[in-house]
Amino acid sequence: MSKVSSARCRWQNPVLTMLTDEQISTIRSRFPILREKTYLYNCSQGALSDAAETGLRAYLESWRTSGAPWNDWIDVYDAMRADFARFVNAHPDEIAILTSASAGINAIASALEFAERPKVVMGEYEFPTMGQIWLAQQKRGAQIEFLEGADNAIPLEAYERSIDRRTAIVPLTQVSFLNGFRADVAAITAIAHASGALVFLDGFQDCGTRPIDVKALDIDFYVTGTLKYLLGPPGLAFLYVKRSLIESLIPTITSWMAQRDVFAYNTQTLDPASEARRFEGGSPGMPSIYAARPALQILTGIGLQNVAAQIALLTRSFLQGTRSLGVASKTADSSVGPLVVLRSLDPSALVARLNENGIVVSARRDGARFSFHVYNNLADVTKVLSVLAANLPLLVRL
Repeated sequence: MSKVSSARCRWQNPVLTMLTDEQISTIRSRFPILREKTYLYNCSQGALSDAAETGLRAYLESWRTSGAPWNDWIDVYDAMRADFARFVNAHPDEIAILTSASAGINAIASALEFAERPKVVMGEYEFPTMGQIWLAQQKRGAQIEFLEGADNAIPLEAYERSIDRRTAIVPLTQVSFLNGFRADVAAITAIAHASGALVFLDGFQDCGTRPIDVKALDIDFYVTGTLKYLLGPPGLAFLYVKRSLIESLIPTITSWMAQRDVFAYNTQTLDPASEARRFEGGSPGMPSIYAARPALQILTGIGLQNVAAQIALLTRSFLQGTRSLGVASKTADSSVGPLVVLRSLDPSALVARLNENGIVVSARRDGARFSFHVYNNLADVTKVLSVLAANLPLLVRL
């Protein structure tokens, strides 16, 4: 057995929670950009792997050679649904395949009624599209309540005070794109459900970095996309809808692919599917699906517990290093990643300095964002800390 094959077998051992240097090196070899860059841009776009490239070539080959490529593509589309369902411990019937997280949020928002339960309660650190989509429901009677943060966190008590019998839904980011704050999903879900409110979890900044079990969390809706930590391209997202809720929700945003019989082609009939497919848009983005499936398989092959352990190691080392430099962080010292946001006096200039040194990061507002994945290593952390030490005037000091 080759070293690569042997390593892949060991990654699938659920007992293993810390990858060896050899295994990390093998993983890194599958991401060409890592030969030239220190890639900490995962919160915006995951690195391209050889597996995703192979998937795209398979799509092009199928298009080039098949007389009826949609016959093959629909099978791949259904397989993608099953793959992601296993990834989050859901049934395939509970998964909708979409082109964006926004499409999934919109589908659910359009299906809710706000007459008896008008309130939508969410923290101020949600991604803009989450706030904007629910604000757009104000014309339909929704009343949006934003919870203020304190020290880059949303106190649990704020949810306890605001969620009541008039609350329809609680949109909740798993990890905030602004500061790396990780919400207490279980506690907030319990508070919401005690008042009869639904919970919509946005896992975009976390999915692919650790195991996710939508059943164990008892959330009602879950949305994520492939372009960040799932290591896929833009144009592909997933919506989980709890089985017991699906048929009670009729979205006003729909499509031919959302119908019970997709190929009935009955223009004068609206007959939504009994599965989560009723929340889907039009024809699926097959290039993105072809690229995302093998990328997802990389993560499952490594094992999500192993991915989480590597990210936690890097995050803790990075936070310890920034504390030693006296740099102020928006992210809690206790964070296990994947996103660490440092306060900067000039984030654009800092990002430019880092880019000049081959380090790819991003900025939001007054923060420089450093996001780790399983293919990063401690050498990456050391290099970043060295560049930060040379640019302390651009950083907020403790």
